Amino acid sequence: MSTYRRSMAAWWSIEVFHGEFSGRRWRDTYSSALIESALSHGATDWEWHEHRWGVVFEVEFGTDAEWESFRTLPMVQAALDAVPDPVNGLLIYRGRGGGAGSVSPRRPRPTAGAGAMALPEPVDEPLVQVTGMAPPGVAEPAHAGVF
Repeated sequence: MSTYRRSMAAWWSIEVFHGEFSGRRWRDTYSSALIESALSHGATDWEWHEHRWGVVFEVEFGTDAEWESFRTLPMVQAALDAVPDPVNGLLIYRGRGGGAGSVSPRRPRPTAGAGAMALPEPVDEPLVQVTGMAPPGVAEPAHAGVF
């Protein structure tokens, strides 16, 4: 990881899915302790989001060392061990949660509508009669009237 990346603030997400009980109940139980622990270990911002599949705790730390310090706290470990679905119900990753995208801004896309390039006008296609024709270079067969 580059020195630049290590020195800039980064968001981290903890996603908790519903399981044996709801993710909202887990949030209600551990929210205060997680926020207090995060703020006392260097967090600069935090947010909770509730979704139909669970909850997301997003927290911003100034350095990776502050995040690691927060992540290894016994209180945080206990909260993560107590998620509603301990097998498949926990995701922890760098970045904003729930499909917020990457940390780099999106590049502008080409404009549609008035700013787009005009398409050529359609031309009439020639009508070709395909019944009763012979391939090029072959004479038409003479029918004697007997089939």
